[in-house]
Amino acid sequence: MHPDDLEKLVTWQMPFGKYKGRLLADLPGHYLNWFARTGFPPGEIGRLLALLQEMDHNGLKPLLNPLRDKSVNPEGRGL
Repeated sequence: MHPDDLEKLVTWQMPFGKYKGRLLADLPGHYLNWFARTGFPPGEIGRLLALLQEMDHNGLKPLLNPLRDKSVNPEGRGL
């Protein structure tokens, strides 16, 4: 895992498929599990989807919430 991978999960959008345009962190577990069964796409997007699937499978997606809040409010205003 690269240091900025978790931040990418809350800022990058799915570039293709049924959930095109949705934040990676918002992809449903069944979709991530489908990739786990059929194969993740090549490259960085596949690596990030595999990481997200592992997090979802182990109940760790809530760990992304502080990063999600930071990406929406990078200056920390209103907190």
